[in-house]
Amino acid sequence: MWAEILFGLIMYRLVRRFLYDDDILEVETSDSNALFSVADRLEKLYGGKAYVGLRIPDADTATRQNIDLVLLTTKGEAVVVSVKNLAGFVLINADGTWVCETKNKTQTLPDPVEETRKQASILESYLEQRGILLPHGYLSCKVILPNPKCCTIQSSSFPSEVITYDQWVQLKPEAKGLFSGWIKGAFRGGKKETQESIQQNLSFILSTAPVWDRLELRGNKYVLGEFLEFKGKQEDLQALRNIKRSKVSRLIIQKTSMLGLAHSRLQVLYTPRDYRNEGASASEWKELGVRSSTEVLFQPQNSTKVRKFKFSSIVSMSLSA
Repeated sequence: MWAEILFGLIMYRLVRRFLYDDDILEVETSDSNALFSVADRLEKLYGGKAYVGLRIPDADTATRQNIDLVLLTTKGEAVVVSVKNLAGFVLINADGTWVCETKNKTQTLPDPVEETRKQASILESYLEQRGILLPHGYLSCKVILPNPKCCTIQSSSFPSEVITYDQWVQLKPEAKGLFSGWIKGAFRGGKKETQESIQQNLSFILSTAPVWDRLELRGNKYVLGEFLEFKGKQEDLQALRNIKRSKVSRLIIQKTSMLGLAHSRLQVLYTPRDYRNEGASASEWKELGVRSSTEVLFQPQNSTKVRKFKFSSIVSMSLSA
């Protein structure tokens, strides 16, 4: 009997180790997941492109301003979006700060709408430095609360820039009052050619603007942050020696062979960085092989702890320039 119990425990640990990577279970990815989920839904609803995880240089403070996402729609709209993945009862204080209350804690946040307006102003200055002078009011702002566990108290007291969860789930492409009205006072009277030129220039600059590095993990999970280095056997590190952000923009990790329950080696596809083009053709991909135990050291956004991710838990990694 005891032998059966011991055998069961050993098998449980083996299965957990090889089929469920502890790196994935350990890291809180809910905020990044919510961010990418919002970006994906906005693109499907309104077309265009969502630029996620921007780090825009702020000349006044000599720092970088984090922007959750900027949406450029097919109708010529440009929106700075802040995603607040809040869970609990949310209300607004008289001074504009927000309070999120749960059973275990109370969290106070600076006014998210004001913060998003500041982000839009910094982005506008950055665009001007790169040669785009936007018409007054071209950029608009929104704060989205996508968490189904978020309950707003006195929703009518929230600014019009806020999309509550109830409003978020009701958004439709044809909805006039929730999305099309985001651009208040925007440049709508200009020539079509001028608007198209602005959108093209915006698209190019945002696609080449500084962003966070990005890990896509198995199980449709994401982590934004900064890639630090690889860890592993010397042979594998030697194979990875050319994977540097100055040379490589993206890696895709694929499983190749099986050894018992574990994949012994992994195929790594990577594309050389091309500052002229955003994507890469199939012929530009190169490949190498490493052990599945090889690790990525990664510093998640808004975290003081460096995390380790095994290659076996990673689907892809995108590196900023």
